[in-house]
Amino acid sequence: MDELLEKCTLARDAGYKMASVGTIVKDNALEAIANALEEKAEEIISANKTDIENARKNGTRQAMIDRLTLTKERIAGIAEGVRQVKALSDPIGEVVKMWKRPNGLIIGQKRVPMGVIAIIYEARPNVTVDAAALCLKTSNVCVLRGGSEAINSNKAIMKIMQDAAYGAGLPVGALNIIEDTSRETATRLMQMNGYIDLLIPRGGKGLIRSVVENATVPVVETAAGNCHVYVDGDADMDMAVKIVLNAKVQRPSVCNAAETLLVDKKIADEFIPVIFNALKEKNVEIRADKAAKDIFADVSDASDEDYYTEYNDYIIAVKVVDGVGEAIEHINKYNTKHSEAIVTNNYEHSQRFLNEVDAAAVYVNASTRFTDGFEFGFGAEIGISTQKMHARGPMGLEALTSIKYIIYGDGQIRE
Repeated sequence: MDELLEKCTLARDAGYKMASVGTIVKDNALEAIANALEEKAEEIISANKTDIENARKNGTRQAMIDRLTLTKERIAGIAEGVRQVKALSDPIGEVVKMWKRPNGLIIGQKRVPMGVIAIIYEARPNVTVDAAALCLKTSNVCVLRGGSEAINSNKAIMKIMQDAAYGAGLPVGALNIIEDTSRETATRLMQMNGYIDLLIPRGGKGLIRSVVENATVPVVETAAGNCHVYVDGDADMDMAVKIVLNAKVQRPSVCNAAETLLVDKKIADEFIPVIFNALKEKNVEIRADKAAKDIFADVSDASDEDYYTEYNDYIIAVKVVDGVGEAIEHINKYNTKHSEAIVTNNYEHSQRFLNEVDAAAVYVNASTRFTDGFEFGFGAEIGISTQKMHARGPMGLEALTSIKYIIYGDGQIRE
């Protein structure tokens, strides 16, 4: 039996046992995982250094190396995310609602685990922990397949988590990582019907497209983040500068970072020199349309392709627009339905933006960087869904559950 089939079989068998594991056992396992990650941080960092060295040898961009890098501080933050998940209410077993039919049947909806959840992701070892924690809290089993860039980090993290979780009473097979990072194994994982109940991809456009095109198991599409900030003609410009800088440079390699800045032509002459100078101070490459370049010439030209691009880097596309209507039209054409923001003091404009922009998260006077399970109070997230079924936006605990109908009768038969 090869590795993929062996681990998917182990996961499926563990799934039946996980469904009956109680909240106390799960929470003890999560606390054990958090403690073990912190206690063995040096072990993780040592494995992570190998991945970073390999990435540099392969010419990986610095922004992507940042995604890959683990430090004691980042590991402590990851462990805190596990504890946040532990502190959340266990949704499994919750009866969502009940009603009585005229024939006397009492019907209810009860939250149950999905079963076996597979996650395919790229160079972000923190996903290994976030995914495992959310799956365990919801009594799901996980099969994780990270990218080759982080394989050493992921293997070290998984071994630490398995030892901690199984020692706390979880069934062996509840946590699994596929060590074969070949494309063929990833494609086979997408087609493990009978073993995988839900597949969640986390990564760039190429990965998402591959999963959507090849998967035969149910998939939640978590698209790339081509996010926008629109600075309205009625914006507070000091606020706008802070929001644009935060959305672009606070961590440019992540999916909720802003990739395009739209500026209302009413304030373009005043705002563009201020924001362009601020962006240049942060070493951001600016690619602008003609209207913006007429105001501030020392920037590159923006192409149509730039407006479609998720850079994950210190690059931003800029366009001057004729008011909120054109901003909304631009966003709905080019975005990936992830996160969009308007900066404005005009209530009517803010409400129109909220109502008409098609995205999982829409902000008024705040940075797009908040689209995150931890920031939304979910403890962590399994991904950010940009589709509309069955989950949308940051996917926390409830998004990893299904519904079982429970029916109470007293002898009813259907005539």
